[in-house]
Amino acid sequence: MNTFWKSIPWGAVAMVAALSLWMSMRPAQASAELTRKYNCVACHAEVGRKVGPAYQDVAKKYAGRSDAATYLAGKIRAGGSGVWGAMPMPPQPQVPEADARALATYVLGVK
Repeated sequence: MNTFWKSIPWGAVAMVAALSLWMSMRPAQASAELTRKYNCVACHAEVGRKVGPAYQDVAKKYAGRSDAATYLAGKIRAGGSGVWGAMPMPPQPQVPEADARALATYVLGVK
């Protein structure tokens, strides 16, 4: 083995790899926490309508749609109206796209 390979701090490389893996998995695991972080729970609940529809109802409505997560992530960031009644959902542009996608995936998984 030449000196270049011997000089690499392999422990640090492993640490960076593990951290990268953890960060890539974190949004999907933290989806319920994200609903609290972005205050989705002010208007939505898993079961039962509040101001907006229950996650369970959203999951049922979009169950057969192949692009449901992408569509809902876009609705989270852009807002919308008319789909669930007269009350509009305000846009949430402060929600990063990755978090919006994790939120949408979480909502679609509520049974």
